[in-house]
Amino acid sequence: MKLKLTRIGNSVGMVLPREIRDRMNLESGDLVYLTETPDGYTITPYDDEFSQQMDVARKIMKKRRAVLHELAK
Repeated sequence: MKLKLTRIGNSVGMVLPREIRDRMNLESGDLVYLTETPDGYTITPYDDEFSQQMDVARKIMKKRRAVLHELAK
């Protein structure tokens, strides 16, 4: 599906069609995740619990960066 980008003040945004918003259970003002993947980007609904888990994971990865680097070899 092609979506057109629109200028919104000094930013640029896109309008999600109603059918997409309905399928994702999104309403005006809701937050979404934009995740980069090898094939492009994925948009998913925001999940507060997942966000908190990712914050914890980022802290652990930062603290244990050297160990994780060695394990990746």
